[in-house]
Order: sequence, then structure tokens, then C-alpha cells
Amino acid sequence: MADEVSVGGRSPESCDGVTLAAQYRGAPAAPAAPALAVRSLDVAYRVRGADQLALRNVSFEIARGETYGLVGESGSGKSTAALAIVRYLPRNGRVSAGSISVGGRDVLGMGQRGLRDLRARHISMVYQEPGRALNPSIRIGGQLTEAIKTSNSPRNEAELTAAAETMLARVRIPDPRRVMDRYPHELSGGMAQRVVIAMALSATPELLILDEPTTALDATVQAEVLDLLAPLRDELGMSVLFISHNLAVISQMCDRVGVLYAGELVEEGPAAELLRAPRHPYTVGLLRCVPRPGQRKDRDRLDAIPGFLPQPGDKAPGCVFAPRCGLAIDECRTAPPPLFEVGSGHVSRCYRHQVAQDLPLTQSPLASPVPMAEAEADADGDAGPVADEGPEGLLVSVEGVSKTFQARGGSVRALRDVSVSLRAGQTLGLVGESGSGKTTLARILLGLTAPDPGGRVTLDGAELAATLAKRPLATLRDVQIVFQNPDSALNRRATVRRLIGRPLAKLAGLSGPALATRLAELVSSVRLAQRHLPLKPGQLSGGLKQRVAIARAFAAGPRVVVCDEPTSALDVSVQAAILNLLGDLQAERRTSYVFISHDLEIVRYLADQIVVLYAGRVLESGPASAVFSAPHHPYTEALLSAMPRLPVAGEAAGDPADTRIQLAGEPPSLSDAISGCIFHTRCPRKLSSGICESTEPGLLEGEPGHLIRCHIPIGELRGLQLSPGGTTPRNSPGAGSA
Repeated sequence: MADEVSVGGRSPESCDGVTLAAQYRGAPAAPAAPALAVRSLDVAYRVRGADQLALRNVSFEIARGETYGLVGESGSGKSTAALAIVRYLPRNGRVSAGSISVGGRDVLGMGQRGLRDLRARHISMVYQEPGRALNPSIRIGGQLTEAIKTSNSPRNEAELTAAAETMLARVRIPDPRRVMDRYPHELSGGMAQRVVIAMALSATPELLILDEPTTALDATVQAEVLDLLAPLRDELGMSVLFISHNLAVISQMCDRVGVLYAGELVEEGPAAELLRAPRHPYTVGLLRCVPRPGQRKDRDRLDAIPGFLPQPGDKAPGCVFAPRCGLAIDECRTAPPPLFEVGSGHVSRCYRHQVAQDLPLTQSPLASPVPMAEAEADADGDAGPVADEGPEGLLVSVEGVSKTFQARGGSVRALRDVSVSLRAGQTLGLVGESGSGKTTLARILLGLTAPDPGGRVTLDGAELAATLAKRPLATLRDVQIVFQNPDSALNRRATVRRLIGRPLAKLAGLSGPALATRLAELVSSVRLAQRHLPLKPGQLSGGLKQRVAIARAFAAGPRVVVCDEPTSALDVSVQAAILNLLGDLQAERRTSYVFISHDLEIVRYLADQIVVLYAGRVLESGPASAVFSAPHHPYTEALLSAMPRLPVAGEAAGDPADTRIQLAGEPPSLSDAISGCIFHTRCPRKLSSGICESTEPGLLEGEPGHLIRCHIPIGELRGLQLSPGGTTPRNSPGAGSA
């Protein structure tokens, strides 16, 4: 390891990790201008007549052809940095110090004409929500040709159409001509995001900024988008600024990483080294927030970072992280630390970087590592909770439920003969790609969507009315939901106090001091502060809005909570706090969850039972430990292979693409009749005998409670999926062919 040298200060020639990064890459003394150079940057927002610093002395650079990741909690300044680079700051925001250059061009000194040229030809940005980046009233072809026309010299319509088709093919969209004729709402989330990427790349930019580009995508589509970006970067010779709270994705995609906290860059270094051996307590804390294989809610609580980010404009005299740091000493609270060189190209803004990984745990071991539901199952002699133990303890049952929607030109069968059950104090995880029927099943349980005749939904053995309007108040109180998108779920005109207080009054029947006490408890439990209560949703970050939605769902003391992607918009520290909260509430109150997520590590951590849905059909179900262990259905196998993983200390780096099963094509149309197995059109283990195309398999029980819908016998699946070393072979199309 290199000697530890202080490189603090504001002079870019002497300090800020830029020269260290150049040393790490072995750059010559006078290199060509980097794709992006940010030096000593301050960004301030004018609030109530005073400037509040959102970024403070931030410096980093991105070499040509390099991918640089920015990570940190919501409110740390990641998106502010991106908006400053393209000069899209809101009216009350301004760069108050420092410089930004793109390919040697001074961004802050540009006039309007130069700025338009920069945005049209040299920088492109992909936002988190593709639905908000595309005009819903214009077909895809019109939007893409407009982007091409803006960034290139004028062309005739035929050339523009051909160029648009080429761009769509470049981002691996099948049948580009057909997609160009569609409107955005007719595309899946992954397809829409690929269209946005195609629009961003139409200018062949020097710098591509990706702001949470895969947050809303399921595991397989996320993997496809990530697989797409690296070769496109190499093909087009561009650099990438990748902003994400998903540390595993950052590990997979980035050459170097910068960690932002409260507007300051606190650590920077090569991605593999920094994520394996972080040297700042904040980075250590972020990594501990992520569920790892082997961690379970009944054995472990995630080690969430205590406290809150400081408000913009608040600046402690010492280290900005000291109020939340378990390693802070007097020096940390009195003098801001400089950047210390702790490795080749690796810097840390911490006096105690040598012992950063000794950061004390914030969560005590669980007093009872076995949850009540599992303990009850063990008392009956079973290894864990299973779905067929009889009616005792059964809280929710869905039996033979189908759902058909009527659409132009025919019907769409979103669910077909789905049966699931949920016991008191358990979590049922629903996994599958977008469009698999997860949310439709949840809406049927909630009474928001009526099932087709013949299906039954029961609560405590009593059949529930098909629609919400016909259900009694007690049922409304017992079954609540946390939606994926808090922007759509929260009344923008109501304050946080009213949003949480209304269900306390209407459903829980509280008023006066009792309501105020319960409100304070809820606010604290989801890591909101009293200062948030008078604010409206538009004044909150995405993570804060989701915390309000979760507090509102728990206000009435529900017995069942449907969680539809509740953590997808949250950074890892808040996610850990929410997962711990869900675990605590479940242990204390036997609250049951139906948990929908595309983050399979979260599902592995929280779920007792798992149901895998594909095109409205159950392909696999059973205890979480069984579903995450071979044998799997081939579809489950593909989902698990698509999970990005954080590096482990001492583990050799590998190419994720070498271990992933790539599913060809798109899921089948739910309006078309499909013979045989619903998955046979994409299955890498399809049998050559033709039975997969002609006959639908039944659900086979491989072990108690573990069901798999596949023609390949369970024992043979196990043999195919387990190598002698105990790992699952990947990228083996046709494996298992007879």
C-alpha cells in the first residue's frame, strides 16, 4: 500500500484526487483533456433569501472511455452534480465556485448557443423514469427522429427513418420498424428505457450521464441494459457518469467510484478496491446496508447508518460525517479532514481511514433468531413454513384466481389459475419480470381489481368481496398497500402531517393526544424528522416520499401489507432501515407481507415463501431457502443468474456476463393462445422431444412445499444445475435436451 499522504485543500493542482486518479491510470504528464473535469465545485440553492450549499469543494474527472460511478444517499448531491454539469439547475440553484469542463470546453463560461450545441452534440443524459422522458402523445419513431435531427445535420425523412431503425437495433430492440410505430405506453419498462438510451446515443456524445437508469427495471431487463452499455461505450468511444444507489450495479459497471456525502466527496478510488476494502466509515456503512447471501430477517438485522443527513447549508466545524460516525474522535469534530492517499488512486477524507472497517455495528444481534411462524412450523416437526400445513395459522388464501382484461382487438389474460397462501407473521415474495402478473395479483387481494368468476380470496377463512367498495371497514384496516411510485400515491397538496394523520383518524379511530403520539411514533419508525411534517410531497426527495407512504400504510395497524416495490426508489441506508422496520413489525405484531420486488437479494432476505410468476402463470413456489437453492425452474435459474453481486474481499473479479443466462426475445403476448409450457419460447433448457411446445407441465413437488412447473424431472434439473463444485452452470442453451 502506498504511504498515506494528505492531499487536502482547494487547489486542483495539489489536492482533490484528480492527480491521484491520473497516477492510478498511468497517464502521461500532459494528457489530452479528459471527457469531464469537475474541480473545486460549489453549488448553492437560494432558499428563503439565503444560500444553502448542496455541493462543497467537489472534484473528480472522467477519462475518455472510462465509466465513473457516483454513489451516496438521497440528498447527498449526486443529481445536483449531474444537473450542474449540463447546466440544468433549477432557478434557485447556481454554481458558486469551481469549474466544469467537458472535453476541454468550459461549460460554465458558455453562452446559450454554445450550451445548446453542448447538449445536442457532446452530452446526453438518461433519467431514472423512461415514462417521464418520453412524450406519451408522440410515437417512438417521431421522438427518435427528432433527437437525430437535433444532433446532426438535416437529413431527408428516409435517412432519418433509417438512422432511427439503426439506433434501435444498436440497443438490441427486435423489429425496430414495428417499435417505431408504437406509443410509449405500449412498451415494457425495459423497452422504453432502451428507447431513451437510443435517443441519448443518437448524438454520439462524448459523455453519457446515467441517473439511476435501471432502478425501475426487473432483474433480467436490468442485466440486459447493463450488458448493452459497456460494448456501446467501447464502440462509440464515449465516457459515462453512472449515478446509482445500487452498489452491486456500480461494482459491475464502473472503473472508478466517487462517494458523496452531504455534498462532499469523501472517498474515491478504483471500483473493485473501494468496494472490497473501503477506507471511509460512510462507505463501510453503505456496504453494510446491503443484504448479502446468508443474511435473513430472522437471524440478522441490516446495519443501517444511524441519524440523518444534515440539512443543506448546515456545516459542522469538523468532518461532515462525524455526527453519524461511530469512529469519530475529537479531531473529527473540530477540523475538516483533508483527502488522504490510501492506495494507488484511492483517497479518503477521514482521519481514521486505517481503522474504517472497524466501524462499530449499530444493530445488536436478535434476541430470538427464529421467527414465530418458523418456530410454530418446527414444533410440528417440519423444517420450515410450508404452504400445505392445514388451515390453522392461514391468514390469506388465493385459490384458482384468473384475470382477463378486455382490450382493443381481443382479451389479455394477465393471470391464469393462480393459487397462493400466506400465514400470519410470514412474508410471501412475488418475483418475476415486468408484466408477469405480480401487481395484478396484489390488486385482486386488495379489492382494487375484480378476478374472473370462479376464483376465491379469503381472509381468516372468510371469502372477501371482489371489489373494495363491498368490503367492510375492518377489512380495509386489515389489508393495506405501499405502492411503488409515491408520486402517484401521495396527494401533492397535503402536508406530511395530514397524509399520515388521516388514516390514523379514519381507520384507526384516533384523535387528540393519542393521534399525536402515534403520529410521532410512525414518523420516527420510518426515519422521518419532525421538520418534515409541515412539508408537501413536492418538497421531499424520492426516498422521503416513499417513507411517508410506508408510514401511512402502517397507520391503522394492518394485519396484511402489500408492498409493491417499496424500496426500489430508496438508497441503501434507508432501504436497510425500512427492511429492519418491516422485520421488527412482523416479529412484534405478526404482520404479514406480500412483498413484490425485482431485487432478489431483498426478497431472499425478507421472504419466507416465494412464488415465481411468468406471463400470469405460477412456475415455481415454495420456502425461500428451497427456491434459492437448486433445483430451480429454468426461469428462476435465469432470474438468479441476472442478480448483480457486490465483490467479496479475497474473491477474484469475474465478468458477470460469463455467469448470466441470457433469455432470448420478449415474454409471450398475453393476448395470444400459447400451447405447451408458457416459457418454452425462451427456455434455455427446452427439451428437443417437442413436449415443451405441445403439453403444459404440471406443478411437481421436489421436496415438501417446493413446486416446480417443468417437464424435466426434479432430480435431472438438480443434476443439470449443480456442477461438481456446487455452482450453477450458465449460458448453456439446450442443456437438458433429450
